[in-house]
Amino acid sequence: MIPGPGLYPIVDLDALEARGIPALPFADAVLEARPPLLQLRAKGQAPRRTLELLRELVPRCRAAGALLFANDRPDLAELGGADGVHVGQGDLPLAAVRRHFPRLRVGVSTHDADQLARALAERPDYVAFGPVFATRSKARPEPVVGLDGLERAGALARQANCPLVAIGGIDLARARAVAAHATCAAVIAELFAAGDAPAAIAAHARRLHRALGGG
Repeated sequence: MIPGPGLYPIVDLDALEARGIPALPFADAVLEARPPLLQLRAKGQAPRRTLELLRELVPRCRAAGALLFANDRPDLAELGGADGVHVGQGDLPLAAVRRHFPRLRVGVSTHDADQLARALAERPDYVAFGPVFATRSKARPEPVVGLDGLERAGALARQANCPLVAIGGIDLARARAVAAHATCAAVIAELFAAGDAPAAIAAHARRLHRALGGG
């Protein structure tokens, strides 16, 4: 299981490079909000770079009281000392992750009711569901599920006693509505909504965390 509620900030290296923002100062800024967990997403990066960043993020997350998750790569999560890994529908299955990397917590992305049901049956540490709203963070996003879809997913996740992470297009204006149905909300683009300066990122992360039910 994961702690919560609140903001689940994603340190997306492709998004950061497009803006010319270094990863570690960005992570330091969002960690000022004291989110329950943080994810490193490094889709276009060399494994060595991802591993180096994970190792640098571990003490930062520990100091902030946040769990650190790696995206896609349980091997790098294990080597880097992260707390867990987030896997998608096309990644290593949850059962295989647990067999080969039993120390890691595992979160699973789902995009429709069937995927959600299958994931909940395997009892992950959290299940992500969405996109709730339209998103530009993925080149080929899945169909939008909307707040109604999120509400149904939240009810199923509560029945399974599994934390639900909302994903996709979540901003400050929609945060409270999302928080009514999800434990946490994963955010990428909205973290830059107040500007690219570290102080602006930190302040907006705190606003998001509060709106999503965080302390």
